[in-house]
Amino acid sequence: MPLSDVFDKRSIKPNLENKTKEEVFRELVEALTVVHPALDRDIGFRAIQERENKLNTSVAPGVAVPHGYYPGKDGIFGAFGFSEAGIEYGALDEKPVHCVFLIIMGDASRENHLRVLNRVMSLINSGCLELLRKAGSPDEIHRIFSRFH
Repeated sequence: MPLSDVFDKRSIKPNLENKTKEEVFRELVEALTVVHPALDRDIGFRAIQERENKLNTSVAPGVAVPHGYYPGKDGIFGAFGFSEAGIEYGALDEKPVHCVFLIIMGDASRENHLRVLNRVMSLINSGCLELLRKAGSPDEIHRIFSRFH
């Protein structure tokens, strides 16, 4: 499954409006519910927050991959956001996060979530983060995601 299948263009926010981790989670979960109306925003937010409370999901300098399981759903749903100013995330390096790959996985998709997380890490390690920073639109970001399958 290519990342472009997980991250719909409509759930890509190249200019995040919010500044705190929790507000960004809500903003990205809201973007997911626009694309996938069957998802309940409160359940999605709680899934992300529960996982984050166990372990901070900052995975690389300036990058976080908050993720969680949504009970009773099938599929993997993603939203991406970029913040030029950065988000105070509580990262180990104590630096702000700029790229947030939020992923919600249905119970039936547990087997595939590691593949999706691996593709996200491949994108991060490929040097494409600079391209994401320069991308001005959801379409441009979506094209970058389509390279990772």
